[in-house]
Amino acid sequence: MIHFRLLPRDKVLVPACLALLVGLFEAVAPGRPLALLDDAVLVWLGNHLPVWLGDALTQVYRATGVGFTAVLVAMALIHLLLRKWWKDLRLLVMATGGILALVDLVFKPLFSRPRPPGSLLPLDGHSFPSGHAAGAVAFYFAMVVILGSHHPRVRRLLTVAACLLVGLVWLSTLYVRAHWPTDLLAGAALGLAWLTVCLAFWREPVAADLQSGTVPSLRSLDDRPAHLRPGRSEGTPISPSSRRGSGPPAA
Repeated sequence: MIHFRLLPRDKVLVPACLALLVGLFEAVAPGRPLALLDDAVLVWLGNHLPVWLGDALTQVYRATGVGFTAVLVAMALIHLLLRKWWKDLRLLVMATGGILALVDLVFKPLFSRPRPPGSLLPLDGHSFPSGHAAGAVAFYFAMVVILGSHHPRVRRLLTVAACLLVGLVWLSTLYVRAHWPTDLLAGAALGLAWLTVCLAFWREPVAADLQSGTVPSLRSLDDRPAHLRPGRSEGTPISPSSRRGSGPPAA
């Protein structure tokens, strides 16, 4: 059975991200201050970054294109299949496949914003929102959630690494003039909103069980893998006495 559980903060976050997406598009109409700032940022990067750094960023953009990302996603899916982490597999398929469809089939045709002029690489298609930004947020942070749930001790390290990688991809995207800065912000907002929805399907249905009057399992209350939970290994039943406590029974 598939469950859907948004946290209270998610009910604010998703509409806020979508409002930001629409608001950014309205604010970048030609001649508006935000559109002028978009252009100023790209001009500054082109004029002030050293040549060696610009060349490196160009290679980063090429390396993190659709082909490279597809390989990463395929490797992640194979890993999840081998581990038989079916719930995590569903999350990754939904996050990556869904964000690709939303960006390319819905939002880019809807907004139809042209790309910045003077791109350093041959590019086609519309610019807003950025598929690079949306896909990076959806994929890398979905992997942070998945791996962090099985390896809690490295969750913070995974989060920092994902932030640095996403930031590097964004900087390379701006340098090659593939997108306007506001395209990246809009893509990040869309990617975060979609990932939040995907996580609502991924979470254990604790709240639904409580509302229906049934007692949730200890596994649903603890997102850690069984082998990391104290006191028992996976598959070991919990005796009634262990639920009440480990001390001796009252006289």
